Amino acid sequence: MFSEHLNQYSPYSPSSRLFYNVLHSAPGSILGDHPLHQAVERCGLGDELRRLEQLELVDWPAVAEARQRLLRALFHDFGTGGNALQQDFESFRKAGGEALENHCRFEALHAALRSPQGHPQHWRDWPEPYRDPQNPAVQRFAEEQADAVSFHAFAQWLMARGLERAQVAARSSGMRIGLISDLAVGADGGGSQAWSRQGEVLADLTVGAPPDILNRDGQSWGICAFSPWGLKEHGYRAFIEMLRANLAHSGGMRIDHVMGLMRLWVIPIGAGPDHGVYLNYPLDDMLRLLTLEAWRHKAVILGEDLGTIPAGLRDKLAARGILGMRVLLFERDGASNFLPAAHWSRHALATTTTHDIPTVSGWWQGHDIDWRIRVGQYAEHTRDEQLAGRARERAGLNRALREDAGQPGEELLEPAAAVDASVCFIGHTPAPLVLVPVEDALGLEEQTNMPGIVETHPNWRRRYPADSATLLDDPVCSRRLRCLVEARHALHEAP
Repeated sequence: MFSEHLNQYSPYSPSSRLFYNVLHSAPGSILGDHPLHQAVERCGLGDELRRLEQLELVDWPAVAEARQRLLRALFHDFGTGGNALQQDFESFRKAGGEALENHCRFEALHAALRSPQGHPQHWRDWPEPYRDPQNPAVQRFAEEQADAVSFHAFAQWLMARGLERAQVAARSSGMRIGLISDLAVGADGGGSQAWSRQGEVLADLTVGAPPDILNRDGQSWGICAFSPWGLKEHGYRAFIEMLRANLAHSGGMRIDHVMGLMRLWVIPIGAGPDHGVYLNYPLDDMLRLLTLEAWRHKAVILGEDLGTIPAGLRDKLAARGILGMRVLLFERDGASNFLPAAHWSRHALATTTTHDIPTVSGWWQGHDIDWRIRVGQYAEHTRDEQLAGRARERAGLNRALREDAGQPGEELLEPAAAVDASVCFIGHTPAPLVLVPVEDALGLEEQTNMPGIVETHPNWRRRYPADSATLLDDPVCSRRLRCLVEARHALHEAP
């Protein structure tokens, strides 16, 4: 993410798809708890960190400010204390090469080249010599501000080593895949990836979606995408390095809006989504490179193929062993009846929900309808109509869940029981991989993100009800996960 844009915290609008949001690092796991506690005490951050942890919603700007102070203190100590990990850090930085160096230089420049009002600027508004990463002025800046550049490399090192250890722990505990990275469909045009790869991205266009029945005005996502001509001209360098970065410490990768490998709806900066056009990409070349990198990293690839799918794309993905995604609330036949578990695809991951749609409990209770009325997406006078439609849908899913459990009937399940049944249901599908989001494992009502809503819904700010180390110890959660395991075992043991 951006170290200077503290209010920009959506994981799908990154500064770069090559590097990490360093606010998620766990420095104590790499440097040790004692140096961490010393830095917290010296910075006087103890009370502030405790206050932030007690807030109902994550205050990202305040968290970013506090954690960056802490990381800078740790970096200072690391550079002056003859740390035994210094050689590992230097090896990491050398291995990161030009891409890492450019990212770190961008972050340092972004902090230094502020507007007259003191705000961070788009790189196109920087003094001209700094707009090109190859300009000698950038090299001179990096030499003069070596500590500032090194700090960002240090923060990336902490993240990379932490993820590396997490993946080793996951695989050592018996997980066949372990971590699955999530590749955003694009990056912010004002970020480090666009700055450092100007010949391979379309920074003057934004990606979105055309008007449709759900979004009559279309969507503009505020991110830029690769240039198909630039990719070919540079031997797909930027695409390959991005794949390798996202597969470095994971056993799989989910590609958001996988249709973007074939085409994207692109819009001129400043224009509305209805003024966009579809831009075609060299799909076959990109699929060949994707499957090659997956093979090299021994990783599974998931393509988020929800929404309007170009004809033939799913067949091409399946032929390459790339799994699609199927979501409980969307799997219906032509008459809008929910499909039985046995009729789900064998070439796609099965899941109860995603971060962009309601949790099972929230949907069951119509919680998302309340939210859409509250934020103005639905008019208040349509509430009864919306709830009546949901009641019909709920009855259909209730029927499918009961039949799957061998308890046919019309009696409506309670929300918690509906979540139980949903988790078991996806376990009965022939999908090669199933995924239960933490929100559904815990039976939470609130969804993580409401697309198209920025100010009036707390996107990406909700907390889980317990510490990550004990989160899944909840008895109800444990029961659901046991049901999932039993369902998968029963499926594979069936003749």
